[in-house]
Amino acid sequence: MNKSKWLVLAVALAMMAGTGDYLTKFRQRMHLGPPGVRVGPVELYDEQGHLAATNGVLLPERVLEARGADLPVTRVELDSLPRDTTFGRKKYRGEDNFQVTASVVLMGSDRTSIHQPQFCLVGQNWTIEKTEAVFLPMDRPYPYKLPALKVTVSRRFSDAARRPMIVRGLYVYWFVTADKITPGQGARFWSIARTMVWKGELERWAYISYFATCLPGQEESTFGKMERFIRASVPDFQTVAGQPSGPQGPVVAR
Repeated sequence: MNKSKWLVLAVALAMMAGTGDYLTKFRQRMHLGPPGVRVGPVELYDEQGHLAATNGVLLPERVLEARGADLPVTRVELDSLPRDTTFGRKKYRGEDNFQVTASVVLMGSDRTSIHQPQFCLVGQNWTIEKTEAVFLPMDRPYPYKLPALKVTVSRRFSDAARRPMIVRGLYVYWFVTADKITPGQGARFWSIARTMVWKGELERWAYISYFATCLPGQEESTFGKMERFIRASVPDFQTVAGQPSGPQGPVVAR
């Protein structure tokens, strides 16, 4: 190897060492930002009934006429996601038999706590039919439109007589941090990178989702119930809101 090649190699090694030193110092001064959801003491269990956590996202016990029941955090989630991931999960059942599951996954110091939502749906044998942007009307703490994505899915089941049937699922989700709301993974990644560089802060994002099932032809009415439910429940645990919009009438049980 001639002198010029040795010089290039030496410069490259010096740059690599300098970059490594910069990244080490950058991590040391970086701090974790506040979440956009309320967190507190709550006991969460896995599907085998073992205590999984004593801290979680504080979902409401009751929404409109529906009471919530805690759902387990699966052992697969507990074993595969970072240990400082925080969960909140309840299934609500209303008097008209309307059922909806609310779930929150809150990252800690590792952003891999949150992944592409569609992977889980496909992994649970749901077929994605359609994905569309929606703006959910909110009235607390003031009127605004909450941006979200609605994913319509379908799955084949058998009824009590073992006859095949199609079930539709409506999955609505978005992401929040202390001062931002977005339904897009790209926007979330860009915000994380920008805030790390400019503030030395790792944003603590939460992934919020609602899921309900229905028979084909009932999608519109089911989504209307989900909208009302989201409007009534989100302000109880989500601390960030969007840009103010026109007035909304109060949500009422009916």
